[in-house]
Amino acid sequence: MVDLGFKTLIHDKTRFTITVAGVAFAVTLVLAQVGLFFGLLDNSTISIRKSSADLWITSHNTANVDFPQQFSETYVERVRSVPGVARADNLILTYMSVSLPSGATENTVVYALKDFKTWNLPWSIKEGQVEDLRRGRFFMLDEGAANRFGSFKTGDFREVQETRLRIVGQTREAQSFTTNPISFMDYDLAQSMQSDYLNGRTSYVLVKLAPGADVESVRHEIQRRLPYNDVFTRDEWAKKSHDYWVVSTGLGMNSYLTVFLGCLVGVVVVAQTLYTSTMEHIKEFGTVKAIGGSNSDIYLILARQASIAAAAGFTIGLLFALGLVPLASKVHLKLIMPGPFIAMVAIGTLIMCLSASLLSFRKVANIDPSLVFRT
Repeated sequence: MVDLGFKTLIHDKTRFTITVAGVAFAVTLVLAQVGLFFGLLDNSTISIRKSSADLWITSHNTANVDFPQQFSETYVERVRSVPGVARADNLILTYMSVSLPSGATENTVVYALKDFKTWNLPWSIKEGQVEDLRRGRFFMLDEGAANRFGSFKTGDFREVQETRLRIVGQTREAQSFTTNPISFMDYDLAQSMQSDYLNGRTSYVLVKLAPGADVESVRHEIQRRLPYNDVFTRDEWAKKSHDYWVVSTGLGMNSYLTVFLGCLVGVVVVAQTLYTSTMEHIKEFGTVKAIGGSNSDIYLILARQASIAAAAGFTIGLLFALGLVPLASKVHLKLIMPGPFIAMVAIGTLIMCLSASLLSFRKVANIDPSLVFRT
């Protein structure tokens, strides 16, 4: 009976190809769309996860790392005096306009510190030395900025906030969820370029704990001294920034909708194909019943067909999705497909195809075995 299921499925090779293609399309759609979403979410917290800060001090109710609210830079002195704090520094995160050679204007997300190396920012340098940022009107720009800014090289000049700055280096992987390119410059330079907004103010205070210090005790003391600020561990701040984009913006719902549409396409294609195939071979199924086959035997045949379509379609869809990874990286997009997620899609594909086969089963289950003896 298992062979009957396989033979009836591939009897019409064109129809079988369409079935597999439909499943493959659904799988590719889900893997690619959700993979890109995972990539964007990774960008939304990458600076937090890559930094060496144990604690992040923010303004009260700051939504995520990309939308800071400035507060007095003198608060860092209160933090430095807390027992258990090995080091604390101000970090400015702000947006600045960049005038391009084409005449257009784009924004860049600026990270400004006095000592980048201590905090492992930037975390991957392609060209240049981060220490050069302290030596003049310089800044470093991530290589991914070429998508928005056009091609550039180390040594080029750009007007940032109407100030002529020289690019002294390039970084890798420094991308934000907002797709605005990330750049790095000296803390004092950033303040001078936006003096009305940043003079005497900072976006965050980064804290490194002394060896053996209790995180909760230190955090409680900082919170007592800074009652109008919030204090997060690295993981907590990354989760809050991550959740903002998933929950507050509706992007999570968009991802779920994509998965639903992908599954719907797969179910419709598989159900239609299996149903048509079943109707064309209705006498063969009648024969199975005439020789004593049960409804369970009938469903095993249909389940075999659905499983073959699921396996073939998933394999092809996965290969297509994996082929998109290097293509996406060329335009500085991340397509992240974790192993557990791929396994979930594989299981979901099988369930989807088995569910689609129920439509055919309901028709075949009521077949009159005497049908086989009719002319």
